[in-house]
Amino acid sequence: MTRSFMPAAATTEQLQEVQLQGVRWTVAHAYEHCDFYRSKFDAVGVGPADLRSLDDLRRFPCTTADDLQSGYPFPLRSVPNDRIVRVHASSGTTGKRKVLCYTQKDLDDWADMFARCYEMAGLSREDRVQIAVGYGLWTAGVGFQLGCERFGAMAVPVGPGNTEMHCQLLVDLQSTVFCSTASMALLMAEEIERRGIQDQIALKKIIFGAERHSRRMRERVRQLTGAEELYDIPGLTELYGPGTGLECSAHQGIHYWADYYLLEILDPETLEPVPPGDLGEMVVTTLRKEAAPLVRYRTRDLTRLIDGPCPCGNPLPRHAHILGRSDDMFIFRAVNIYPGQIDHVLSGIPGIGSEYQVHLAHRDDGRDTMTLKVERAQGGSPQGDAELLEQVGQEVRRRIMVRVAVEIVDYGSLPRTERKSRRVFDHRQLEA
Repeated sequence: MTRSFMPAAATTEQLQEVQLQGVRWTVAHAYEHCDFYRSKFDAVGVGPADLRSLDDLRRFPCTTADDLQSGYPFPLRSVPNDRIVRVHASSGTTGKRKVLCYTQKDLDDWADMFARCYEMAGLSREDRVQIAVGYGLWTAGVGFQLGCERFGAMAVPVGPGNTEMHCQLLVDLQSTVFCSTASMALLMAEEIERRGIQDQIALKKIIFGAERHSRRMRERVRQLTGAEELYDIPGLTELYGPGTGLECSAHQGIHYWADYYLLEILDPETLEPVPPGDLGEMVVTTLRKEAAPLVRYRTRDLTRLIDGPCPCGNPLPRHAHILGRSDDMFIFRAVNIYPGQIDHVLSGIPGIGSEYQVHLAHRDDGRDTMTLKVERAQGGSPQGDAELLEQVGQEVRRRIMVRVAVEIVDYGSLPRTERKSRRVFDHRQLEA
């Protein structure tokens, strides 16, 4: 009989009891075994005895990425060194890497969480899962593989890039599931089209994450690959790695594993809770993590809680797709803009592709300018550019309340990448 990785808790009340027990254990474990947490809690006069209900967690201070980097390399270590069996780290694009350590139990929990993702996506042990994300210090590749092997499907661990090998294995091994970043999925989809091999492959499902993606990009990938279902998967190195939730078959948000971590959605400025449905920052507290527990860790990811039951029937709570990061926000003429807002606007305009770039600059008179480069849809005629220019400009003005200069460029002219696409270029920082 195939094992189910879904939680035993089936109601909100049962989940809350699991969370309360887990939060109390985490706070006590962190306070007793981690100098960083003990000092942080003592500084505001709270300790394990103060945690009697889930609401009491709000009395505890938040943890930030700066805390992890300032305490490099093992700021949150809460077990003896001889119990640490692995480390992973963030990509380290700014400053020192955020290094997280794992006990064997942490890895087993992570494997079970990821296996739950595959179960929710409707995989069987007959599936062949081609993995196109990075291996090494980054959590992605090993996480996808760990969960696949725990679930019992066949793992095909290729890694990112190397479209030649990926195409060959899609044909030769008849892989049924493809796992990648959203950008890599688009790159592969266009390569499959270029080679004319859609009728030679057996892709049924694509699981992608690690970056924001638009509905238009998703539909483009689906169209070119012939995949029946596409699933968004969240992931954070500090919170085990990818596999801490998944979009279900109803495609109405992402179910997150509330039996492994508690999620708060807070106002990034005030750190007060926002009502369900309002945008805020994801703040997480782990319930079982031994080596590097998180207590109210500010992820900087922006999303909304989705209230009410999901049509898929799964009782686990949901949040919306990640809109962006609170530190990705840019200010243009006194308007706060998140790249996800631009994704949303462009997804509703026919005749354009899925790729775009935002360029911000200063004019000689000191005013800021914003140029939005948008690809014409594949097969689109330049004769329609004037209408597209007007429509994109009007929609951005109406929805985001700023005026932009729009450039329509040829399909495929903006760069593709196997990792995360960069879409905002703030030249004002260079000109200052």
